[in-house]
Amino acid sequence: MLIFMQLSTQLYIDGKWVNGASTMPVTDPSDESVIANVQISSEEQCIEAVDAAHRAFKGWAKTAPRVRGEILRKAFEIMVAEADRLAEIISRENGKVLSDAKGEVLYAAEFFRWFSEETVRINGEFRTSPSGDKRIIVTKQPIGVSLLITPWNFPAAMATRKIGPALAAGCTVILKPAGETPLTALAIIEILERAGVPAGVVNLILPSPTGPAIAKILKDPRVVNLSFTGSTEVGRILLKEAADRVIRCSMELGGNAPFLVLSDANVDDAVAGALLAKMRNGGAACTAANRFYVAKEIANDFTEKLTKAMGGLKMAPGTSSGAQLGASVSVKERNKIAELVDSSVAAGGDVKTGGKSPVGAGAFYPATVLSVKNDNPILAQEIFGPVAPIVVTNSDEEAIELANATEFGLIAYVYSSDLKRAMKVAESLESGMVAINKGVISDPAAPFGGFKQSGLGREGGFAGIEEFLETKYIGVEI
Repeated sequence: MLIFMQLSTQLYIDGKWVNGASTMPVTDPSDESVIANVQISSEEQCIEAVDAAHRAFKGWAKTAPRVRGEILRKAFEIMVAEADRLAEIISRENGKVLSDAKGEVLYAAEFFRWFSEETVRINGEFRTSPSGDKRIIVTKQPIGVSLLITPWNFPAAMATRKIGPALAAGCTVILKPAGETPLTALAIIEILERAGVPAGVVNLILPSPTGPAIAKILKDPRVVNLSFTGSTEVGRILLKEAADRVIRCSMELGGNAPFLVLSDANVDDAVAGALLAKMRNGGAACTAANRFYVAKEIANDFTEKLTKAMGGLKMAPGTSSGAQLGASVSVKERNKIAELVDSSVAAGGDVKTGGKSPVGAGAFYPATVLSVKNDNPILAQEIFGPVAPIVVTNSDEEAIELANATEFGLIAYVYSSDLKRAMKVAESLESGMVAINKGVISDPAAPFGGFKQSGLGREGGFAGIEEFLETKYIGVEI
């Protein structure tokens, strides 16, 4: 518990740690014990955060790019040096196993390093107009005060993936983390403070209830940008609210990722990739493989090996020795997973392993493999848990058709021994990202985002900073 005694549980507004209007408990989902009580911000304090970000904006925007970059670089170095401490915080409030949590910390830190380098590479243009009457100058400017809303499943990475490009661009921010996992966000804010971020540039609020406070912030004319990661349902509500003032929005929303195993795939490699794509973060990831479409020629072999591998995972509290599958973030979330499995079984799904919530305390659900028909209701839902429904397919064309039969299009996975065949399938998938023969492809240097109802804009890569920049054209007579 020492790590929580050393961690601030206050709000962070205008460079100061302040008390809120009330407090809220944060629990360890592995045993439902209270590990901390965090301050809850009033609506007035939320607007105070807007005030602070607005006051700090002009100065931060004018700060030399190299200086902004060095602050982000320092934050990266601190995160890496303190990875074990941060991993324990994540594991305790989120439930994921320590190996997953530490992997997230190192991944999260890389966004600070990547965007520290992008800070000095914001480009522009200078050219003669085709008519020859002027010079065309195109420059990029920070958009301004940005509201960042992050989810509970990757509390470190989702925060740094937004804060990094925002600060690199010269924007000031108001971070609203998930109520289930605020401690990780508080730890990252404290690291940014130590790294030298000026007062008002980064602010953290935690309103409850969330909706009215966020609506009030979005109505404030000084807030010009919204970056949200979360469910498609909430994203739609925020887009409607942002439309009243034509606020720029980037949205990383839900997924329903298909995992295609073609007839020529190496089954052992596909199973290993499936474990990564499905079980990272216990399946609570928008990138998690959600529907497995396996060619009939190898379906039995793949199902048997995946069942054995998932059935052998050790389920235990995330911080315990040898744990491979931790708790869901809450009993409520665990129960959602159980209900999806029960409805799948009621519709004819065959449980190969798992499928029942264990008796006792903690938000645990076992790794589960289901054999289902292509119309099973679980295939239409984002499971957000350790459940792998498998559908047997008769051809590549059928697998593609089934994979695309969803309103989502974040990521897809393809396994094949023939790269040409895999590329043909990848190009046919309605997805913003496709992994070929890999179970994880997320990378700070690559653009992250989806098609259809999976969101708007991109995070990471060269595109990530553009979400926080405005393009200005200046015509100069010659």
